[in-house]
Amino acid sequence: MNSQKRVKYLLPAIEVDMGGFPVKQPLPTNKVDQVDPFLLVHHARTQYHDDRPSKTQGIGPHPHRGFSPVTFVIEGEVHHRDSRENNQIAKEGEVQWMHAGAGIVHSERPSEALTARNGVQEIIQIWVNSPADKKMQEPFYKHLSLDIIPVIISEDKKIKNKIIAGTFKGQKSTIPSQSELLILWGLADKKGEQTIKIPENFNTMLYLIKGAMKINGYGIVDAESLVVFEKEGDAISMSFSEDSQFLVLSGQAIDESVSQYGPYVMNTQTEILEAIRDYQMGKMGILIESS
Repeated sequence: MNSQKRVKYLLPAIEVDMGGFPVKQPLPTNKVDQVDPFLLVHHARTQYHDDRPSKTQGIGPHPHRGFSPVTFVIEGEVHHRDSRENNQIAKEGEVQWMHAGAGIVHSERPSEALTARNGVQEIIQIWVNSPADKKMQEPFYKHLSLDIIPVIISEDKKIKNKIIAGTFKGQKSTIPSQSELLILWGLADKKGEQTIKIPENFNTMLYLIKGAMKINGYGIVDAESLVVFEKEGDAISMSFSEDSQFLVLSGQAIDESVSQYGPYVMNTQTEILEAIRDYQMGKMGILIESS
């Protein structure tokens, strides 16, 4: 018999300024620093314009080390370029997974097609921490296109669960994650309902991207809210009163010290200083956005 997970916190997404780029941030907050292994959740919706080249808009080249930034494209397109010569446009419904490892420089721009139509780009980006013994691995980038994402349909046929990381109901994601994860991207029709089984002892959150839902044993959750569950229990039962989208973010706690400075996430302050030095010395590569 499944035991329902209880809600520990409900965290609204609060608008913050990321270097002149407004984003909604439900995690971290003053109350909750991280939900191990998840460090950050950002939700951004931006309209772009055709008044200048797309490669001068969006977020320009910047480094990362020690974790995986993962981007879900809710609407529009994201053009990823990095210092390892990856050059890829992810479209609506697709995911960009980048394990920064020992260090990589990347940019996140709107596509030329998006700026040409003065279109909207809506994304969610999460940061997934890496264990100490994986932080200095070789970086990799993977584009999860619609045709390679496994999908599980709910029993009532009203909810599509896209498996982004981990294993769910016998289907496995193609992502080689650095720790044990279960990440689902759900698309629910009105009146859809389901129970999701969560691996035992995983830390678990649910972010409601849009729509309206009810979590059994708790109540109504509004859009742009992050639900943080207690560790006990192994199931979440949910129902939807309108068409909705949500993310289930669940994973085994890494349980190591975290030292973070801007785009670097390591275990000690010394390792942060080494990351800054290595970036300045060009050891994370150079990104020239020529195409």
